[in-house]
Amino acid sequence: MNAVLAAARVGFRTVQLFTKNNNQWNASSLDPAGIRAFRDALEANEIVRPVAHDSYLINLASPDDTLWRKSIDALVVEVERCDALGIVDLVIHPGSHIDSGENAGLIRVALGLDEVHRRTKKSSVFIDLESTAGQGSGLGHRLEHLGSIIDRVKHSDRLGVCLDSCHLFAAGYPLAAVADYNKMIGDLERSVGLDRVRVWHLNDSLKALGSRVDRHAGIGLGLMGLEPFRNIVNDPRFDSIPLILETPKGVDSAGEDLDVVNFRTLRSLLVDKRKLVS
Repeated sequence: MNAVLAAARVGFRTVQLFTKNNNQWNASSLDPAGIRAFRDALEANEIVRPVAHDSYLINLASPDDTLWRKSIDALVVEVERCDALGIVDLVIHPGSHIDSGENAGLIRVALGLDEVHRRTKKSSVFIDLESTAGQGSGLGHRLEHLGSIIDRVKHSDRLGVCLDSCHLFAAGYPLAAVADYNKMIGDLERSVGLDRVRVWHLNDSLKALGSRVDRHAGIGLGLMGLEPFRNIVNDPRFDSIPLILETPKGVDSAGEDLDVVNFRTLRSLLVDKRKLVS
């Protein structure tokens, strides 16, 4: 609930949160009173389309059977917690293939998602595969990776995609020039379909184009510049989906909340100032 209140204080209309400690496997039970309080806070603060992110420990691409099964069990719990809290979108990293190779890793992710779907048949939660920077053996740094997973999953209607601006840039997708941005959109359409995009993460990058290194920066304070964000926030195809800031937290040299600063920067890029971005 604290995340909801913090988002409302900044003026956001949506929020992303973890439903449990993101660096632990175990999750404490959700009590009915806590669930009611969370749902009431969403309504009272007019927060719509809240998004959850799964634990960083989960790796559905792992070739290790023990970790793979543990990851499936943990993701089932995350889906169930989202259902209880009324959260429809759960963002996950596709995972790391370690040393098994990309194709084996992609197959492993799809099989894991099939099992999660089998065990959560009544769920209304979308599992959103996030585009990644591709550090190490991480999958998802090519849009084709996401498409490959989706094509292999039996109930692919339960899958969406989350695009991360920093990750796309670090993976080698330039986004500043309109022609480059449109090329990425074309690749996206061919690989997964624009209708699959359910969430954007908006972050600048501390590392260079194609570096394959994931280091977030405030909007306009990294190596991407402002133009990629101008393209994204003014793209009418993404008007109705959550745009989430994953920029560094804290205060600037003037003592102003960095979320407020980044939010103001994004709003300054809007052609239609009535649109809300968060």
